[in-house]
Amino acid sequence: MVDDDRLNLRILSGILRGEGYVLAEADSGEKALELYATFQPDLVLLDVVMSGINGFDTCRRLRERYGAGAAPVIFITAKTQSDDVVEGFLAGGVDYLPKPFRPNEAVARIRTHLNNRVLSEQQKSLVDQLSKANQSKNRFLGMAAHDLRNPLASIRGLSEFLQDDSLGTLNAEQLDLVKMIHMTSHQMLDLVNELLDVATIESGELKIRVEPTSIVELVERAVHLMNMESIKKHTKLILLPHGKIPTLALDPAKMRQVLENLLSNGIKYSPPGSTITVDVQAGETHVSVAVRDQGPGIPENERDKLFKDFGRLSVKPTGGEKSTGLGLAICRNIVEAHQGTITAENLPERGCEFRVKLPILNEV
Repeated sequence: MVDDDRLNLRILSGILRGEGYVLAEADSGEKALELYATFQPDLVLLDVVMSGINGFDTCRRLRERYGAGAAPVIFITAKTQSDDVVEGFLAGGVDYLPKPFRPNEAVARIRTHLNNRVLSEQQKSLVDQLSKANQSKNRFLGMAAHDLRNPLASIRGLSEFLQDDSLGTLNAEQLDLVKMIHMTSHQMLDLVNELLDVATIESGELKIRVEPTSIVELVERAVHLMNMESIKKHTKLILLPHGKIPTLALDPAKMRQVLENLLSNGIKYSPPGSTITVDVQAGETHVSVAVRDQGPGIPENERDKLFKDFGRLSVKPTGGEKSTGLGLAICRNIVEAHQGTITAENLPERGCEFRVKLPILNEV
């Protein structure tokens, strides 16, 4: 309690000691600042008009020293003008206790703000616990995924070795089994790699190593690579003609991962015989890459699931391909790390357009 009027302190003390509160008193703003450090109150009752620094300045100094952790301040004052009330809130106060004091009102206001402080501390503690639990989860996820990746890569490599007839010719049934092993291990390895990416991103360890990069060359390589997947589903990947596109400062490996994921999704969700187009354009402020498929599009009531971890939609891949729901979330994080944006819009006829925009301020 801070007031240069001893009578006011005596009245407040009489009201609050009967409620079981532990009190400390100061008769100036300067003494209040000294006492605060040792007493460490949960609430400050602070007079406005005092000799030396006034209540508003005292409150501001408390906020400057202790930040968000400072105890809430209730101003005790006879001032009730609107400008005075606004100034008190701007200084960092949470409430006013008018003079002369009404015991029931004073106790109710004080109890309310102390309860709010307790709830705030509990919330902060819970957030800290959840943060630690999330960090532990990310460490475990990263270790588990890392330990699984090597044996899965070995299984995939050995299955490729068997398919090459290196150990003799396999009959049709054996070859089918080996192909199934290869396909399954490839899908599992993709999942493990995505889990590693998620663990890296959530732990805040995603590192972007930029270098002068031709986005057009990245798109051309991605289209060429994914054409092998599109042939299996009898779909076409077409890179549309484009004008002069500036060289940007990008992480080529990460951005290639984004492009391949978007193309892979286009192939997965488009029916056989479809055409997936890729359009690269340069505007005044950005370079955009648009991937347009001919799939079912995005259900309007499921748009909030896009770009979120494990955000699977009700639409299914047309060839029975597997989807973890992690790819688009990883793409969003990579694009945002490049100060860009990624959006998805349904096309008028059918299909969906995923568009990545990268600011030209990254231009080299």
